[in-house]
Amino acid sequence: MKVVHIVEALAGGVTTYFKDLSVYFGEECNANKIETTIIFSSKRKEVDLNKIKNEFSKNILMYEIDMFREFSPIHDFISTIKLYKKLKSIKPDVVHLHSSKAGVIGRIACFALSTKPKIFYTPHGYSFIRSDISTISKKFYWLIEKYIQRFFGGTTIACGDTEYEFAKKIGKSVLNRNGIAIEEVRKHNSDFENTTLTIGIVARITSARNPQLFNQIANQFTNYQFVWIGDGELRHFITAPNIRITGWFMESKKVLEELNKIDVYLQTSLWEGLPIAVLEAMAMQKPVIATNIIGNKDVVENGETGFLFDNINELESFFKILENLDTRKLIGENALKRCSLLFDKDKNLENLTSIYFE
Repeated sequence: MKVVHIVEALAGGVTTYFKDLSVYFGEECNANKIETTIIFSSKRKEVDLNKIKNEFSKNILMYEIDMFREFSPIHDFISTIKLYKKLKSIKPDVVHLHSSKAGVIGRIACFALSTKPKIFYTPHGYSFIRSDISTISKKFYWLIEKYIQRFFGGTTIACGDTEYEFAKKIGKSVLNRNGIAIEEVRKHNSDFENTTLTIGIVARITSARNPQLFNQIANQFTNYQFVWIGDGELRHFITAPNIRITGWFMESKKVLEELNKIDVYLQTSLWEGLPIAVLEAMAMQKPVIATNIIGNKDVVENGETGFLFDNINELESFFKILENLDTRKLIGENALKRCSLLFDKDKNLENLTSIYFE
């Protein structure tokens, strides 16, 4: 079976997802059943081609086709034609589209093929759940999702439980949660003691991760240390003196080594699909405090593996609870158990394989 994955950009948590996917389907036992191709765009400045080359399996095929995140009729038309030509030459049995842009132009490209492949689509966070856009824009994105699926077909593979609830309202859908390579992550987990409670996040500094809120929290809790593991175009919003920005790391292991050094993971997202970085924190037995939004609430079990919050005023009691080392350890153990039960990469990719063959 030939399976082609199409993604607009390999950036952020999507990069980790695809790296794990490439390793899984690049293994000999799986490669014999499925020939995997990844088509991606390197247009975004945060796409690290060297990292992709070094960390992705050599047993899969990879092609670059320029795709633009924002709506652009001319560029989107050109991208669709290029996708059509590439798919025509590959003759795939399955095309799996990832994120909104690929979901639209990929389905149009597939529609033009004489031999129609099975089409699957994973939003990784629907555009209409974004909180930084107007109500009219949200409605527009909802209608695009609904009618693209109605006219061009395909099955949505939701990456999280709440995304699945939305997907069922739009059309044919199944649930297959995001997962991580838990044992690989845990290789970087070791005892580390901070003299001051240290709270961190792993993310690009973009509007989706709400750096303004992270900065506000640090300014309000000056008795704690904060770390932003990553970098991004909105770093100018990070001004609190008790926040350290690590900058970009070329290797994933460096990110995990930094993640190991924090005591509490803080996810300040405005919207999510199913956050990979939160799963990695849970695998490293870190208590998670996260905004009570779609994606975060599918991962964090409130009061058991961490805490969900709607208002910054709720955080004082959560931080006080987590100042206790024994409490952090107990919640961290719960987080690892939940991660192992629901978000194991191998189990979830095995299930994905079954979906392809149905």
